[in-house]
Amino acid sequence: MNTQIIILAAGKGTRMGHPELPKVLVELRGKPLISYLLEEVSKLRLSPAVIVVGFKSELVKQALGPGYIYASQLQQLGTANAVAEGLKYTTAENVLALYGDMPLIKSESLNRLIAYHDETKSVLTMFVAKVPNFEDEFSNFLGFGRIVRDEAGRIAEIKEYVNCSKEEQAITEVNPGIYIFKTNWLLNNIGKIPQSRQGEFYLTDAVSLAREQQIVINFLAIEPHEVFGVNTLSELKQAERFL
Repeated sequence: MNTQIIILAAGKGTRMGHPELPKVLVELRGKPLISYLLEEVSKLRLSPAVIVVGFKSELVKQALGPGYIYASQLQQLGTANAVAEGLKYTTAENVLALYGDMPLIKSESLNRLIAYHDETKSVLTMFVAKVPNFEDEFSNFLGFGRIVRDEAGRIAEIKEYVNCSKEEQAITEVNPGIYIFKTNWLLNNIGKIPQSRQGEFYLTDAVSLAREQQIVINFLAIEPHEVFGVNTLSELKQAERFL
C-alpha cells in the first residue's frame, strides 16, 4: 500500500533536563530517543519518512543523516501545523502521522494500522489506548486527549486534556496521536482546522472535521505501553525500564 510516514520532531528537550537539545535527540540508553522509532519504521519498507524538525534542526539532520526527508516547523503552532509542513513533501496516497518521542512502538503495530486502513478503505484510521487508571505507570497518560464516543459507540471527537470537563477527564480511553489519513482528504481539510484557545492548531480536530462530513473514523486498540510518550526526565527513566 502506498503510505508515507510523517514524524513530528520539532520540540525542545527542556522538560527532560536538556534545554540545549532537540527533544528527539535526548538519549535513552545511549541512543537518541527517536532512533528507536526509526528502527521500527525502517522495517515497514515504505518511502523515506518525512521528519518535521524545528528547534536546532541542523543537529537532528546531522544525527540522523540523509536517509530522510526533512520539513521545517519554524514556529511551534501545534500538531496540525507540523503535519501541514510535512505534507508539502508527501507523495503517497496515504500518510501516517506520529510522534518522534514514542520509543516503544513496534513495527508490527504500525503495519497492523496500515493494513486495516487499507482493508476498510478508510479516510481516517487511528489508534486508541485503554488504561485502567492514571496512576503509577499509567500517570503518563493523564495528559493525553480523551476519546469521546456517541451513543452508538462511534468516535465523535477527541478532546485535548486542557479542554476537557471534569467528566471527560475521567474517561480512560485515550488518544495516542497516531493516525493514518487519505492524503488528498488531509490536504483539503488541514487548513480548516481552527486555532485553539492556546493559539495552536491540533491534529485531533481533523477527527471532528471528518465527523462533520459524515466520515466514519475507524480505529484499532493498542497496548498503552507501546504508545508511552517521553516528555519529562521521570518518563525517560520509566521508558528505560520498559525497553
